[in-house]
Amino acid sequence: MEKDSSNKKSRAIRRLVIWYKRNSAVTSIVDTAANSAVTAGNVAGNVVSGAGSVVNTASNVAGNVVSGAGSVVNTASNVAGNVAGNVVSSAESVVNTASSVVSNASSIAKNTLQPLVFDPLKRLQNNDNYINKEEISNPKRIWIAVDGMGGDYAPVPILEGCLDAISRFPINIKFVGKIEKVRCEAEKAGLIDLLEKEIDNNRLELIDSGDPIGMNEEATAVRKRKDASINVAMDLVKNNKAEAVYSAGNSGALMASAIFRIGRLKGIERPAIGALFPTRDQTRPVLVLDVGANTDCKPSYLHQFALLGNVYAKDVLQIEKPRIGLLNIGEEECKGNDLSLKTFKLLSQEKSFNFGGNCEGRDVLSGNFDVVVCDGFTGNVLLKFLESVGGVLLDILRSELPRGRRGKVGSAFLKSNLIRIKKRLDHAEHGGALLLGVNGICVIGHGSSKSLSVVSALRLAHSAVNHNVMENLNQLQKLQVLNS
Repeated sequence: MEKDSSNKKSRAIRRLVIWYKRNSAVTSIVDTAANSAVTAGNVAGNVVSGAGSVVNTASNVAGNVVSGAGSVVNTASNVAGNVAGNVVSSAESVVNTASSVVSNASSIAKNTLQPLVFDPLKRLQNNDNYINKEEISNPKRIWIAVDGMGGDYAPVPILEGCLDAISRFPINIKFVGKIEKVRCEAEKAGLIDLLEKEIDNNRLELIDSGDPIGMNEEATAVRKRKDASINVAMDLVKNNKAEAVYSAGNSGALMASAIFRIGRLKGIERPAIGALFPTRDQTRPVLVLDVGANTDCKPSYLHQFALLGNVYAKDVLQIEKPRIGLLNIGEEECKGNDLSLKTFKLLSQEKSFNFGGNCEGRDVLSGNFDVVVCDGFTGNVLLKFLESVGGVLLDILRSELPRGRRGKVGSAFLKSNLIRIKKRLDHAEHGGALLLGVNGICVIGHGSSKSLSVVSALRLAHSAVNHNVMENLNQLQKLQVLNS
């Protein structure tokens, strides 16, 4: 495997070298075209200026002749008008030619350079393709229970994402919801044929349930409504009919259902929601937890979050020795509130993971830490803030791009880069967060999840199952600190 990986990297580097050679030639062509456009523009300006001079001269001549002969006035005026008209017409022709050159330069930049420039770099920078190949090469298909009624736009986007994920990854779906409503909405959305096809292929199964737990309902509602879609989905995991569960519904209800039905891991007082944030290194995201499950925390909770995050980073992110950080207002160990000070002391004494000290807000996305621990209130604020960064950044970049033809040429080069930046910062690309600390794999999706978010979340669920996360999480109960 290491040899194959090395060969892949070597081939990628060779492609990048070839790209640079090609890019050098094509760039010179575009530069020549751009220079020609500038020259043509200058010529057009000079010609128009000359036309103006001719018109003025002709007008002056005509004015002088007026005093001598009225008939000559008409002749001089006609001559001046004809000369000016011809020269201006020529100037317009030159300007149109210059415009065509600029347009052609932009077209060359977009159609020729984009596939050469951005595709090789994307293959080197983005590890999604390697992840997908690894997952698809695994012949074993796993069953994932999906709360099809949870989410702001359910069930259509959830179903669409499930159908897409089935074709991408080695997974099967148990889609939980009100069957009549699911079929009706699928028919309206044009998904009914694909739905029936996957059912016939035994890759998707519809499981009947009651209504979902609403976003505005208390999490404890899961105790009263046994047939709620999240409860039915969670029971599938409890009864070993599915290896993971996903829901974009009420996150509090999902956590309550998980605790009541499949239970917490031994020694873990509170489960935590762990979300992946992008960093400078695209191949190495940072896991932040908790991002919303526990707004009020004790030092022991944060200590347990660090233990959970350490296992996840090792198994799923494949980091040999993850660096754990405690989110704080300063790097010094004397900084922070009472919770931070006491937690710092606990984490410093822990020998089972690599504690890197306090992590300031500016360090979260730096790549200096692999796991960042905080209380759920702070983590949720951080998560919601990050969700807005991608859109705001693109709006700023668009407003700062120059106007006119030059801006269009520049935009052709930047378009793919801007799309990739937005993709890295878009929460939909990460899809969901793992609920760590319960005795099963639970993925929580954003309430506004669309099909892309669902696909990403199901990939996350499959990756967690594929890397045997639960086996290693269960090993935590052997630690003395959890048994004390």
